[in-house]
Amino acid sequence: MRVLRSYVGGDWHTPTDEGRPLFDAVTGEEIARLSSAGVDFGAALRHGREVGGPALRELTFHQRAALLKALAQHLREHRDELYAVSARTGATLGDSKFDVDGGIGVLLAYASKAKRELPNDTVYVDGPVEPLGRGGTFVGQHLCVPLRGVAVQVNAFNFPVWGPLEKFAPAFLAGVPSLIKPASPTAFLTATLVELIVGSGILPPGTLQFVAGSLGDTFDHLTGQDLVSFTGSASTAQTLRAHPAIVRNSVRFTAEADSLNFSALGPDASDAECDLFVASLVAEMTVKAGQKCTAIRRAFVPAARVDAVVEAVSARLAQTVIGNPAEEGVRMGALASLGQREEVRRSVKALADAGRIVFGDPEKVEVTGADADRGAFVSPILLVGDPERAEPHEVEAFGPVSTILPYETTAQLIDHAARGQGSLAGSVVSSDPDFVREVVLGTAAFHGRILVLNESDAAESTGHGSPLPQLVHGGPGRAGGGEEMGGIRGVLHHMQRTAVQADPDSLVAITGRWVAGAQRHETLQNEGVHPFRKHLEELRPGDTVVAGPRRVSQEDVEHFAEFTGDTFYAHTDAEAAAANPLFGERVAHGYLVVSLAAGLFVDPDPGPVLANFGVDDLRFLTPVAFGDELTVTLTCKQLTPRESAGYGEVRWDADVTRQDGRSVARYDVLTLVAKQEAGQ
Repeated sequence: MRVLRSYVGGDWHTPTDEGRPLFDAVTGEEIARLSSAGVDFGAALRHGREVGGPALRELTFHQRAALLKALAQHLREHRDELYAVSARTGATLGDSKFDVDGGIGVLLAYASKAKRELPNDTVYVDGPVEPLGRGGTFVGQHLCVPLRGVAVQVNAFNFPVWGPLEKFAPAFLAGVPSLIKPASPTAFLTATLVELIVGSGILPPGTLQFVAGSLGDTFDHLTGQDLVSFTGSASTAQTLRAHPAIVRNSVRFTAEADSLNFSALGPDASDAECDLFVASLVAEMTVKAGQKCTAIRRAFVPAARVDAVVEAVSARLAQTVIGNPAEEGVRMGALASLGQREEVRRSVKALADAGRIVFGDPEKVEVTGADADRGAFVSPILLVGDPERAEPHEVEAFGPVSTILPYETTAQLIDHAARGQGSLAGSVVSSDPDFVREVVLGTAAFHGRILVLNESDAAESTGHGSPLPQLVHGGPGRAGGGEEMGGIRGVLHHMQRTAVQADPDSLVAITGRWVAGAQRHETLQNEGVHPFRKHLEELRPGDTVVAGPRRVSQEDVEHFAEFTGDTFYAHTDAEAAAANPLFGERVAHGYLVVSLAAGLFVDPDPGPVLANFGVDDLRFLTPVAFGDELTVTLTCKQLTPRESAGYGEVRWDADVTRQDGRSVARYDVLTLVAKQEAGQ
């Protein structure tokens, strides 16, 4: 008999008692034992803080991202092992791919976003510099640094791979180690996942720990630097949130809890959109046997179309083969446990008391290749309910169960959707822009994510129930009030945002980025070297070239207008320009100013600068008249080495001024600059 071990303090720990049995959801066979007896939870948290945290903080965001990518590739090579174990949770191969491949996809998505959106640094600068004084010598800047604690994750049973990985990825990128606690019924699959991760040797020591079984007194040891991320029932979330250590230390606590998600069919939906609605509803009922926190529990249908929708959904459900996932043709497996089946049956009874079952029998199910009594099987259950009753908006049957609720008006639909008291996801199936706008804006305050589905996006849509790492996953009220993932937002959740007030030079020293008002180092004047002649390693924030002046003539403006075709009247028509309250006379094109500035600061010879790949935050500040003289000051602002390339990104501050010192244009120039070893 397999005894699940915890991985804490850098070692595998075998429990000191027999533990509780875990069962195959399909056969009812005991397959493992689970216990965390003997684990020193305080020591596990200290190990994360003292070993894992420092190891992660030594790495830049890009280096952490590279490890996430390597881990994803390793797990991808071992997917078949995970699929095989996943089948014992009652999952079909399709369900297993949803869970396993979805979790691996989160790792890859975060690795990619980190390289594109985070600096190759250990500090995240949040937002622009804020001037705090008139003279420019006192400024403010928000920055984010990793919390010095452990991200404790308490997971649900329905996604034993995706759940832990979606919590782990943003924490790891932020520089915070994780302690994973899986839900008991499917803990054997998470244990296999952790064994693969630890066996890979990819992650630094102390950055991932795993508790097989109860968390014991873990919460007693939490500090204000730790975090808790919980997925499960609203009642458990309420209990954990009120733990004295969490309250006393203001521990960051995020919860993803109960959710009565809705989907609404538009009143003027086409036949094709009705088919999309039906297919989506059936998929949400049967994928993972409906054990998805985002599954459709309330299906709002125009009253006149209820019978047709019931008929179409029932026909599809009747074709769904239920049974042992190992059997060919099976499309829906078992629930995670017999206990879960009984919970679903109790919930269905409450829903049926407020409506009527139109498909399925919670007590009977035809099963292929398995014993319907020993396995945790249940039939898909479709109900038609009364939207004025409380039960459809309060009772969640966490299985293949959904209730169709009729509506007459859009206002009624919005009111009924809000009665769920906060949900993770909603969807609107319609191509009517007015209906879509009204429903989305009317229900957004009560939902964490809303999908608009129609013929235009159906081919690319990931579906109602698929959380995406780029977007927030969570919801208000009953759904827990938390957020997970959300792209870089999820990373920043694990970091402390601190406002720094300082002089510009001190701010440069802290952040590694040049800011206006800080010292500049004119390399041509002081070193006899143009900054474009420096390799990436040789450049420093503050390296500067000042070039000009360049007089702008009427001939320049007219040539530019003719050459580019930009004959806007402010540049070409003296009478019309004079009447313009912003100019009062003909002025130079803004893009002519930028082009002339480039001609001033660019060093034309081949060298370390490989390419200009963009301009950010371009603003034209002061008009340039005929005869004005332009000077440009170009300053190295930020360096971002690319770990896997022979070059890096350099951001330059460009300030173009007139002869009177007034800025006429400000922007950032983005270049790719070769590393020194790449040029040797």
